[in-house]
Amino acid sequence: MIDIIGSLRKAVSPDRKGERPAAPLDEGRRKQHNLFEAAATYISASVDEDQARIDEASGWVSPEALSFGINELACRAVIALARERDESPQTVARRLLGLPVD
Repeated sequence: MIDIIGSLRKAVSPDRKGERPAAPLDEGRRKQHNLFEAAATYISASVDEDQARIDEASGWVSPEALSFGINELACRAVIALARERDESPQTVARRLLGLPVD
């Protein structure tokens, strides 16, 4: 039984620290992007009307993750503008969208 456990341990973790060796990066492998990178690139490309970059950023993460990232970016932008302008986030959001401010 001990030999089986030892064999499994060696197969799963080649060194004694339990760390797996890093996989070599092959030239065909692209960098992994996170949802915030995708959202930032997507929004900035939308502002620049750069369809190629919009399409590229859309492929980095799932549509759900991209939507979450865009939402998070929008929230952070409204909060930053509200602080800068000393206004409420609701007032800033409504003004940005061209809606009447109560």
